[in-house]
Amino acid sequence: MQSLWNDQEAASFGTDLLGQRVYTSRLLGRNPELVLHGGGNTSVKVEEKDFFGEPVSLCYVKGSGWDLATIERGGFAPVRMSALLKMAELPTMTDEDMVLQQRAAMTNPNAPAASIEAILHAILPFRFVDHTHANAISALTCNADGEARVSEVFGSRVLTVPYVMPGFILAKTVYDLIKGRDLKAEGIEGIVLLKHGLFTFHDDARRSYELMIEMVTQAEEYLAKKAGAAAGASAEAQEDLVGLAKLRKAVSKKRGHAQLAKLDASAVAVGYANQPDVATFGTRGPLTPDHSIRTKRTPGFVGEDIDAAIQKFSDDYTSYFTRHANGQTMLDTAPRFVIWQGKGLVSFGDTLKDAGIVADIAQHTAATVQLGQAVGGWEPLPEKDIFEIEYWDLEQAKLRKGPARKVHQGKVAIVTGSAAGIGFACAESLAEQGATVVGLDLNPDIVEGMARIGAVGKVVNLTDDAAVQAAIAETVRNYGGIDIVVSNAGIFTAGQYLEDLESSNWDKALAVNLTSHQRLLKFTIPYLKQGIDSSIILVGSRNVKAPGPGAASYSCSKAALTQLCRVAALELAPVGVRCNIIHPDAVFDTKLWTPEALQRSAERYNMTVEEYKTRNLLKAEIKSKDIGNMVSAMASPLFAKTTGAQIPVDGGNDRVI
Repeated sequence: MQSLWNDQEAASFGTDLLGQRVYTSRLLGRNPELVLHGGGNTSVKVEEKDFFGEPVSLCYVKGSGWDLATIERGGFAPVRMSALLKMAELPTMTDEDMVLQQRAAMTNPNAPAASIEAILHAILPFRFVDHTHANAISALTCNADGEARVSEVFGSRVLTVPYVMPGFILAKTVYDLIKGRDLKAEGIEGIVLLKHGLFTFHDDARRSYELMIEMVTQAEEYLAKKAGAAAGASAEAQEDLVGLAKLRKAVSKKRGHAQLAKLDASAVAVGYANQPDVATFGTRGPLTPDHSIRTKRTPGFVGEDIDAAIQKFSDDYTSYFTRHANGQTMLDTAPRFVIWQGKGLVSFGDTLKDAGIVADIAQHTAATVQLGQAVGGWEPLPEKDIFEIEYWDLEQAKLRKGPARKVHQGKVAIVTGSAAGIGFACAESLAEQGATVVGLDLNPDIVEGMARIGAVGKVVNLTDDAAVQAAIAETVRNYGGIDIVVSNAGIFTAGQYLEDLESSNWDKALAVNLTSHQRLLKFTIPYLKQGIDSSIILVGSRNVKAPGPGAASYSCSKAALTQLCRVAALELAPVGVRCNIIHPDAVFDTKLWTPEALQRSAERYNMTVEEYKTRNLLKAEIKSKDIGNMVSAMASPLFAKTTGAQIPVDGGNDRVI
């Protein structure tokens, strides 16, 4: 550990106490070895004047839901010290009453709810209080000899507190421990909460922060000396992308909805997954109790039989719930991350952000568990204590704050020909409904265009098999599988009558409008078979049902594409993969249709441009977004029982009807 304090940077946060608190909180948050994703909390005690000019003592404590790495002044809740100290004197207090009274004691009702550790921060007689869930402290204390180790490392500098439930119970425990004592006179500079974390405190912001760095460093050095070379291992991954997709599907089924999967196939992760006894010590419990709401009590362990492994985790979780439940409703029985033998660590989430948070926790958990095991055996909290945290309403409330699920949340979609026009609209509609979208196109604009909608664009020639396969493999590697394929890439070759039709015209139309689609299906079907409600949507044309003269290569290639759809529907229905085709017509808001081209075409029909754009039975203008929205719907549960269908989006064409 190194102190990150910088005088110039500190000055930019202001010289007042709250400014200093914000700065050192961010320093703690910068180091994932100390806190991860909302973990830890900090506070500062100040004297201010209230709205009426009366003096008031406040404890500015980190607000619930804020992350130390990015916290601002507004992320701290100002709570009256008098109320917090009175609460500490109560013999008992419910969680609901604690939250309510902390809220009632705030001088700013618009501030976030105060941390559940606010009372504990208030009773510590120091201006600045810092609390982290440092990895080294977990490795040091998650052991049968944890208390003896703390004494050996820190001596009389710290108080040691056996694990108790966070919130009021912990505050009351510490209150009783320090009541009547002069911690400053005794030289007490911190509190170690066994199997939980570390508090440091001081009247100076920098000193409180640097005490944290110093003490965690002491723990690290002790562990390094004890572990020697025993805690490190690395190995090369054995890639199995179809297996990854199968694993994601099995977890998604247990979760009840689609999950994204983040694979960590680093040498360190694979080395951990290959440890001889990792199925035992790696599944004993979480790095900290707080992590259980993100990762459940344990990860899963996956060997050769993926389905059996996920079923075992589900059965074990059900038994764990049954052993400890007291009126609660069981959460889903899916793991949040798994140790995959020979492959690494795989983390799951509704969104990329969620999966990334779990992946970060999984990575730090693996490193710490391995270290703890090497220095005497990893022994986290008993499962009953973890259950109380996992099903603690104050913790579950953090997860309930998220937005409602979207139709395609957790699904992975590939959309070809999506640099502009219909393809872009399809990608945009899928992304709007929560899908993770990868767009493929020969046009370099694909990269910037997809980025605008929060998707990923890749420059790929869809007639280049190797390039297409590489893009598909990367998609599965990054997100865990493929659920939706929108095969839109197409070309309208220059109109020529049959007697004048050049071979290059015909060949190019077939290569792009037919063969590239067949190749895309060939390469994606192995993953679609392992997808969640998998769906293929091909983009055809009104010309299939109502061709015109001079467009043989385009019309025939689109007709053959329609036949390909029908065959795919027949072949894939037994494995639950749907394949449908959409037939757009007269979509004029694309780059192909310039104002000049529209004007010329309208004049040929003796129409105005507006009349020409709405020359269908419904007199409706068909836009790219209409096609995109229909494609998104076709990939959704609305069409769950439809396959092999041809869906027109043309406003009604009398020739087709």
